[in-house]
Amino acid sequence: MGSGFRRDDGEVCVLIGIIKFAVAGYATLVFLLYLLQRRLIYRPDRPGGTLPQLGDLAGFGVRAVTLTTEDGLELFSWYRPPPAGAPVILYCHGNGGHIGYRAGRLLRFAEAGYGVLLLEYRGYGGNPGRPSERGLYADGAAAIAFLGRAGIPPERIALYGESLGGAVAVRLPLLCRPAALILECPFTSLVDIGRLRFPLVPVRVLLRDRFELRSAIGGVKAPVLVLHGERDGIVPAAFGRAVLAAAPEPKEGWFAPEARHMNLAEFGGLDAVLDFLSRRLGDCHCERSEAI
Repeated sequence: MGSGFRRDDGEVCVLIGIIKFAVAGYATLVFLLYLLQRRLIYRPDRPGGTLPQLGDLAGFGVRAVTLTTEDGLELFSWYRPPPAGAPVILYCHGNGGHIGYRAGRLLRFAEAGYGVLLLEYRGYGGNPGRPSERGLYADGAAAIAFLGRAGIPPERIALYGESLGGAVAVRLPLLCRPAALILECPFTSLVDIGRLRFPLVPVRVLLRDRFELRSAIGGVKAPVLVLHGERDGIVPAAFGRAVLAAAPEPKEGWFAPEARHMNLAEFGGLDAVLDFLSRRLGDCHCERSEAI
C-alpha cells in the first residue's frame, strides 16, 4: 500500500510540474507578444534605413515633399501635383515595406490624370519617429494639411487606404469631407485580427494599438468602395464584407474570387478603383503627362 501511495504521489507531482511548465510557457508567450507587439504590427522594409529615391518617377512629375506633423516630425513623402482641376488621391499604404513598393500604383493613377500624395509614415522609409496608432493618425492629418496648403480642397481629395492604411484613411474624414474613400483589404479592427492569429491570448487586454475601423466608418460622408480578395489569407474577406456592411450609403463592394492580400491589382483591382472614381468624381479630362 505504501509503495502504491508513493507512485500516485509521484504521478501527481509530474502532472503539477507539467501544468507549471505550461503556465510558465503561456505567460512567457503573452509577455513577449505584449513586449514585441509593435514590431509585429509595423513592418517597415528596413527600420532606420535610407529614404527611397525617386528615380524615374521624377520624369512623371513626382517630387519629394516634407510633411510636418503636429508632434514636430518631418516626414518624407512623394507628391504628384494634379493637373488643373483634377482630384488628388491621398494614398495610405499598409504595414509593410515603404512607399517605393507602391511606385507602380502612383504611376497608374497619374496616367489616369490624377494627382497623388503617397504618404510615408513615421519610422518607414528612413523617416524619423516610431510608428503607433496615434502617430499614424497624426501622419495622415499632416498629409491633409499639406494638401490644404497646396490649394487642394476636400471635395477634390480621394482617400485610399491599403490594409492597415485603411484604418488611417477612415479617420481622415474627421478632418475634412473627402470626395471618396477607397479601402483595400480592410479589417474591422486590429483586435479582431489579433484574436484570429492568437485565439488563446487576451488580445483585447494586451493590445495598445487597436485601429477600430468598423466603428469609425459609420461617420464617413462620402462614397465608399471596399475591395478584397476572396483568397486573402492575411485579412480574410469576411472582414472586408463586415466593413462594407457597416459603411453608410453610397457604397460599393468589389471582391475578386482568386485574389489574395497582395495581388488585387493583378485581378483588376486598380481598374475597379479608377472606374469607381470616374463614376463618383466624374471623368478626369485633365491633360495627361506625355512621358506616361
